[in-house]
Amino acid sequence: MNIIKNKTTRALILIMGAFVIIAIVIAKNYYSKKNASIDPRIVEARELYEKYNQFAETSQLDSVFHLLNQIEAVYAGIPHYKKSFEVGVLYNNRAATYLTLALYSPVLSADTIAVDSLMARAEKYVQTSIHLYTNWLSEFEELSEAAIQSLITDTFKIGLSHFTQEEQEQFLTHRISEIQDAQIETPRRLSVSYTNLGIIFRYRENLEEAAECYIKALELWDQNLTAENNLNKLLGKPLKKRTILQKLFPPERK
Repeated sequence: MNIIKNKTTRALILIMGAFVIIAIVIAKNYYSKKNASIDPRIVEARELYEKYNQFAETSQLDSVFHLLNQIEAVYAGIPHYKKSFEVGVLYNNRAATYLTLALYSPVLSADTIAVDSLMARAEKYVQTSIHLYTNWLSEFEELSEAAIQSLITDTFKIGLSHFTQEEQEQFLTHRISEIQDAQIETPRRLSVSYTNLGIIFRYRENLEEAAECYIKALELWDQNLTAENNLNKLLGKPLKKRTILQKLFPPERK
């Protein structure tokens, strides 16, 4: 049987093939331009972060700590990023790693002193993440695009003098876009930090403080199922499961 029965069908296939090629070219050009717009000073940090999930999923926790230290060193060397939301992410990830060790390490499960020490470190880092996120939101959350540009331009361009003015403006425009995304995402990040803090308080049997953290987490992000279920457990309520829609269409970013 001849699959391509007539010229019309052949023409349609050729047209569709052309559309696919055009789409690939457009996508390639789009992402090339987007990547070219990223602040080159923090590209190393972004590349390092690509290894984070791999290390975390395979329980290479020593590698996680080393990786996070490397990433923080990149941000710490650039004035604009020293107190950015990205650093808040780093500190909460550190806290989450210590929590994972404290709660799930079979080697440490019987060592109360070691677990308490890990919990103390987790609290230190999660509190720092909450501080960073809260301060960042108080400064940026309500700003318009023009206000963001006015606020960050001078500090952002420190260290970019060897790039052309056009390149500097390209990097700045991309950074403003990242900050606008973070205006939406950072309350959810802060919600996750409060959830982690609640887990620490719950471990210590400070149940009232734990409940307050979970409530705060849900105020910031009402779809935080981890916070909701931890609160439900404290209150003796049944745990919720993710709906089919939530599984199919999870939040784009956490």
